[in-house]
Amino acid sequence: MPLTPTIWSAPDPRGELGLVALDFELSPDRVLSAFRNGIFPWPDGDPRHPVPWVCPRRRAILEFARLRVPRSLARARRRSRLRFTVDEAFAEVIGACASSPRPGQAGTWITPAMIEAYTEVHRRGQAHSVEAWEGETLVAGLYGVDAGGVFAGESMFHRVDNGSKLCLWHLADHLLTRGSPWMDIQQLTPHLEALGAREIPRAEFLRRLRAEQGAGRALFPPASDEARGSVVLA
Repeated sequence: MPLTPTIWSAPDPRGELGLVALDFELSPDRVLSAFRNGIFPWPDGDPRHPVPWVCPRRRAILEFARLRVPRSLARARRRSRLRFTVDEAFAEVIGACASSPRPGQAGTWITPAMIEAYTEVHRRGQAHSVEAWEGETLVAGLYGVDAGGVFAGESMFHRVDNGSKLCLWHLADHLLTRGSPWMDIQQLTPHLEALGAREIPRAEFLRRLRAEQGAGRALFPPASDEARGSVVLA
């Protein structure tokens, strides 16, 4: 499905966030266009306020060759009987991310309008989730957007120890099998930095994004492909 053309302004050079636009137009086409241009929405959670679209001066990425796995996490993976899947419960994952409490935050930026837009992007095959299951119970997950050959992580949640980190590791393994060497994580957090994530300048990020888009990689198989199934990590 062709995207509705969007003309984006250059990021505001005066601020760290690199504000590009401020509006209420949170449509699936606009979300996809934004990510493919290195931009993402960052609402404050109040539906009365317009959505800031930003391209920060410094961007956090996770390069899989630099992934640092603590011994405790490697041990947790070896002992885990969690079942990991891709795209089996996108709606449940984004809903759980929206409802998960965040330290220092009174609410969530994942508004009903965000959920509606991203769910439609998922229906189009351009937003994806990774799930961790304990039996038939969803206990962790993450979701993000395919920015045309680069996975852009949006949010994750966990209800068991190390659940979201194991989902991220599962995603990294999956993306490596598709030939992708890194992913966009937008903002650097202490626990992602401990796993090897780092910040790069905006110009370098955009240059690398364009290079990956030019490679023409398909990061996820079609929904009918049996490869998009479940894996048990023992």
